[in-house]
Amino acid sequence: MSTAEPASARSLGLAGCEACGLVVRLPAADGMDHCPRCGERLHSRRPASIERSWALAITALVLYIPANLLPVMTTNTPLGAVSDTIMQGVVELWSPTSWPLAIVVFVASVTIPLGKLIALAYLLLTVQRGSVQSNGQRVCLYRLLKFIGRWSMLDVFVDTFVVALIQLRPLMWVEPGAGVIFFAGVVVVTMLAVNSFDPRLIWDLPHQERHGHD
Repeated sequence: MSTAEPASARSLGLAGCEACGLVVRLPAADGMDHCPRCGERLHSRRPASIERSWALAITALVLYIPANLLPVMTTNTPLGAVSDTIMQGVVELWSPTSWPLAIVVFVASVTIPLGKLIALAYLLLTVQRGSVQSNGQRVCLYRLLKFIGRWSMLDVFVDTFVVALIQLRPLMWVEPGAGVIFFAGVVVVTMLAVNSFDPRLIWDLPHQERHGHD
């Protein structure tokens, strides 16, 4: 015996304000209005959510390549300068005493950014294909992406701390490399891509139109 699909706010002509949370009815034919409490623009779905998320995700993927190929730190001594990429830093940290830190840096700097892009691509593809399976799991995945975004700057924080700590000119000093800028760009753009994705699209039925403002 099949059960009826629960009514959604979209089907009832309702929308929640993303600024103050007030739920109001949308009188406009195009599905847009303004919140009577705070004046925020209302829409049942974020305009061009999928397109913006794809554009930002692809940008983050492009930035991810130089972020891992370019040096993130340069150590200067009277004997010369040595530049290290993220992976070279992980290799140097790998020792009997500091291997846990090496794992943390590898996971935070390499695995998590790439994993976030793959997970976001999965969400976008399933939404575009109109998938109705594992909706709850996909919502949990979206919440996980939102949660771990704030911890993705670990490598940048480590480099900043080391650069500020080791300034013993003219014996030794550390300078940030170009890879840090690209890595920070990956983190920021990925967070913007996740924030641009509208999780309400996950619950839309395949027969419903997926216009950005519907």
